[in-house]
Amino acid sequence: MWRYKLMLGVLSGSKHYAHLAGIRGDQVAAQALGLNKIVSEDSVRRALSAMEPEAAQKWMQQALKASVLEALDRSWILDLDTTIESLYGHQEGAQLGYNPHKPGRPSHALHTYWVGNLRLVLDMQLRSGKEHSSGHGKAGLSQLLDELGGRGPALVRGDSGYGNQDIIEICEKHDRRYLLRLRKTANVKRLIQRLFNRQDWTAATEASQGWQAIEDKVRLSGWSKERRVVVLRRRIKRDVALTRGGIEGKQQVLSLGWDEVQEDAQLWEYTVLVTDVDYELGAIGQLYRDRCDCENGFDELKNQWGWSGFTTQDMHRSELTARAVALVYNWWSWYVRAANPKARREALTSRPLLLAAVGRATHSGGRTELHLTPMHAEVGLIKAMIANVQAAIAYVKRAAEQLPKVDRWRVLLGYICERITRQTVLPSPPPVLAGVG
Repeated sequence: MWRYKLMLGVLSGSKHYAHLAGIRGDQVAAQALGLNKIVSEDSVRRALSAMEPEAAQKWMQQALKASVLEALDRSWILDLDTTIESLYGHQEGAQLGYNPHKPGRPSHALHTYWVGNLRLVLDMQLRSGKEHSSGHGKAGLSQLLDELGGRGPALVRGDSGYGNQDIIEICEKHDRRYLLRLRKTANVKRLIQRLFNRQDWTAATEASQGWQAIEDKVRLSGWSKERRVVVLRRRIKRDVALTRGGIEGKQQVLSLGWDEVQEDAQLWEYTVLVTDVDYELGAIGQLYRDRCDCENGFDELKNQWGWSGFTTQDMHRSELTARAVALVYNWWSWYVRAANPKARREALTSRPLLLAAVGRATHSGGRTELHLTPMHAEVGLIKAMIANVQAAIAYVKRAAEQLPKVDRWRVLLGYICERITRQTVLPSPPPVLAGVG
């Protein structure tokens, strides 16, 4: 019973345990789920505390992977990243570490493994604030690649925290291609200085967003062998102000419009990647830039789903609820993509659109029917999206009738992925649905 309470609370927009009280009086949701009542938020905390930690974590970890696994029978990209969760109480593992948003504030680090571009969470681990570096996530990466087996990613992608010998060795051991960003160490800077004078940089085009690329091979300190590196550079053309610190913390402007002051001077931003992919040199830059999409997923999970809000004094329950939030997030993402395969909708717009309704449950002949009246102004769009969901369910039912032993979840995810690939548009005009309106 407490599981339904937690899942319903997360789905309805709760970001803390206290917010779960908002759905306690929802009798329609209780009847739809076959419950006599919805328990309190304190009951949820006590139930989580009573679970055996290792078994509970394994159960939730398997459920999280199962929500995505059946869609990984095609080429996909695994994105590695870590997000920081600022803490304000006396939680276990609340330590001072890297915290870019609130320096000096104790935090937790969430090592996350993403399905690239779909913005789905494949797995995550919660660590203390001091365990934010990639070295504390390499064990989870190795275990994940072992469990995926033949469904592993076509490419492992990560930012500068992951461009090191340990992560590269894990990818090479599991025969997985990688595209990782290197830190700008002294050796990397010497490499850039040497390559800047070469004449075989690719041309900067509109498709490359002004970036030029060049490749070389290098063996950095700590590496077991020589590896291919790709250097990207782009000239900074916008207005630039050069300043330095002045008296009483005031900034002293040295020059404005650097290009105007020194016409022969050029300012460049650059990125260095290590990779073993065999793509065109000009395409590697865009391939890496696509990794930034996972930052949108972090933003959505933390600010719209309360990923960092369900914290307790012990790390066990904090990690368990973080995985539970990610699981509901994955389920909702699949549901919304079934409703609107043309584009991804974040919870900020999709939940008011598809959940804001007045419900009435009726019982007749041993059957419970739920009648919903949408409260959103876009009633036509809602009907069209629900029609798409009905089409997906009908497709699964037809497949199950022909093959009773078919994995219905796998068929559903395959159907949604195919619709995403084809970019099927919503029906227009929207059909008239019974029980809606």
